[in-house]
This record gives sequence, structure tokens and C-alpha cells, in this order.
Amino acid sequence: MNAQTPRFGVVALTAPSGAGKTTIARRVLAACPTLTFSVSATTRPPRDYEKDGIHYYFIQRDAFMERVAAGDFLEHEEVYPGCFYGTLLSEIERIGRVGTALLDLDVRGAMRVKELLGDEALVLFIRPPSLNSLAERLSNRGTESPERLKVRLDRATMEMEYAPLCDHIVLNDDLETAVEETLELIREFLAERNHATTGI
Repeated sequence: MNAQTPRFGVVALTAPSGAGKTTIARRVLAACPTLTFSVSATTRPPRDYEKDGIHYYFIQRDAFMERVAAGDFLEHEEVYPGCFYGTLLSEIERIGRVGTALLDLDVRGAMRVKELLGDEALVLFIRPPSLNSLAERLSNRGTESPERLKVRLDRATMEMEYAPLCDHIVLNDDLETAVEETLELIREFLAERNHATTGI
């Protein structure tokens, strides 16, 4: 752990796009007040409903890369060609002063966080029942062109290979069950960290 790596525990959820990760994250945040959502930075343009600093920190690519070079990111990845996402150290440090950060990450970013933080990070992989069910979910969104849908599904196939490298796999076949399992794993992690910190 280097000088720029935060010493705060974090929880990271990762999954293929469309697996229900963001929905589970919202439910977990509502049920666990000690968690605070860590807003990621991205170089992609905002969608119509998205607000800077709430959904993402929207940063132009050149500025993003300057901040990478300056060491401002805990992790960053080129998730899609020409489209970067990252977790700002300042965001993790801000949250860590009062609680625990909940990160919504792509698989490679999650692996990077685990590599850096070790046991101080809990990485949960939200797995869809199948790639066919994932394709149906993404198609039902109605936000993707056929070409874009293929890119996401091709990436999802790759992302599924990372599942065994995470701390736990949560199957999102039934949302309520997946939320409860995720909450149980997070509460165990937080309790263990509290015990390690206080010795109680």
C-alpha cells in the first residue's frame, strides 16, 4: 500500500452491464446508512437525465488523463474504446472520514481496487442468471443500438470470467434475494473491520 492509497475500507460491486448492479447498490445504500456511494469519474458525455457530481463526475478526456498522470485516481480503466472511467482518491478519502465507500465498478477496476487494498476491500460480483437473460434485459432498456448491444454482450462474456476472482458471487435471479445476500455479506465485512479497528 503506497502513500497515495487510502487506508479506508471500501465495498465494490461489479458485474456485466445490465446484471442489476446499480439497482442492488441503491437498495443497499438505503438499508445501510454507514455506506456512502462513491461517484465515479468518466470521459463519456452525460445522458439527458444525468447531473455532474451526482451520477458521475464528467471530465473531458485530456483533463482526465492529466489527473491520471497526477495520481488523482485510485483506479481507472478504458471500459469501452475511447471511454474511460475511474475512482477519484479524493472521493474515497472524503467518504472514509465518516463511513465506508460503496463503489460501482467495471471488473478490471474492481480487480485493481482489490489488488491495492487487499482485505480492506470487499469485492462482490453480481452475476446474471445467464448471458441470454442479460441480453434480454439490455434489449428491453431500449437505449442501445444493435451494434452497441453486441459490444456490451461481447464485453459481458469477458467480464463473467472475472467472477471467481471476486470475494463473493451474488446471483441476481431474484432481486429481493440478491439484495439480502449482498447486505448480509457487506454487514459481515463491516462488522469484521469494526472489530479489527476497535478490538471489541
